[in-house]
Amino acid sequence: MIGVFGGTFDPVHYGHLRTALDVQEALGIRRIHFVPLKEAVHRDQPGTPAELRCALVQAAVADQPGFVMDDRELHRHGPSWSYYTLESFRREYAVEPLAFIMGGDAFNGFLSWHRPLEILDLAHIVVMQRPDAKAPHGELKVLLEERLTAEPGDLHASSAGRIFLQPVTQLDISATGIRERIAIGRSARFLVPERVLAIIDHLGLYQTD
Repeated sequence: MIGVFGGTFDPVHYGHLRTALDVQEALGIRRIHFVPLKEAVHRDQPGTPAELRCALVQAAVADQPGFVMDDRELHRHGPSWSYYTLESFRREYAVEPLAFIMGGDAFNGFLSWHRPLEILDLAHIVVMQRPDAKAPHGELKVLLEERLTAEPGDLHASSAGRIFLQPVTQLDISATGIRERIAIGRSARFLVPERVLAIIDHLGLYQTD
């Protein structure tokens, strides 16, 4: 099974990395692709160019087996719709199961995404779940009841279509908080990997004038 973990990663931090490792180990995912988006759809545009965010991710995952930086979004024009990203993965991995990894907040807005039900035709959805997560309601609750599985083996048995809720390590770290901390002259050490911090410091990322 291949994992797909998209985001702005501005910057990538231990909250991303630890939860991805939880998912990889729990579900037996052989490789997780970290895919920095180029043009955001459901949030403000990242302030850091995509090429730099890719460099931060590459530095973060370089020594972790089964983690790879994937820059495919940089080579596509227009908004970073998840459907088209997953479509490109499906062309590459014709029958292997795909696990589209997302946080609980993202999942709660899933039905507002571009072609959401067709996303489930391309991949399973793995929701990284926190203890205080809000329960889905309405149409999303119905979809969850229809597609939910508690068995990792079900994800390996088919290429797409199921939803799995995976508890993950709780790390109260946010990219926004890191940027704000650096902007006022505080250190991001122990919030991001040292290699990521070295690039941030060298390039003066997130610092105010």
